[in-house]
Amino acid sequence: MFFVFDGMDGAGKSTQLDRFAEHLNSIGCEVLVCKDPGTTQLGEELRELLLKERGLEIHMRSELLMFMTARAQLTEEVIRPALSAGKTVVCDRYVFSTVVYQGYGGEIEPNLVWDLNHFATGGLVADMTFIFDLDPKIALERVGNRRDRMESRGAEYFAKLRHGFVTEAGRFPSGVELIDASGTQDEVFESVLAAASPILKNVG
Repeated sequence: MFFVFDGMDGAGKSTQLDRFAEHLNSIGCEVLVCKDPGTTQLGEELRELLLKERGLEIHMRSELLMFMTARAQLTEEVIRPALSAGKTVVCDRYVFSTVVYQGYGGEIEPNLVWDLNHFATGGLVADMTFIFDLDPKIALERVGNRRDRMESRGAEYFAKLRHGFVTEAGRFPSGVELIDASGTQDEVFESVLAAASPILKNVG
């Protein structure tokens, strides 16, 4: 099984991912947690370049291709082997992030980004993607002053991200769940478990 936690920064996806991974372990799954970009040596190097504020000029198309490179390496080096070994993979971000951050946020045609994602991943699709939805103003407040290169793009950029995630999630009748992230951690986690239940019903 392959699960993805996605959404804009500040929506609480990483907290929910950790709880979900613990739940999967508790019901007998062998879980591998990974992050995109990251996890592989190449991915971690690219993550440093992409997210740290270094005054480095990166064109939006270059940024997009760097994310795709990290994802291609992650898919082939980590995710596919884990799935082949019968493990359950839980990933912090995946294809939706580039469609939204560089597509909607960076004004690159989203359908082109989907096509590039298909190439980078070899067509590997998650069994379930959770998209955590939150008012951009609240998300920015949660992020606070310690912002990475993406988070520093401000309120207008975050509004584009929210629109992008909601729009793209709506294109999928199954396999993608838009999660209201405005509730308590327990309320949000209950929504995650409810969405995952059809996939997990035969586990344990």
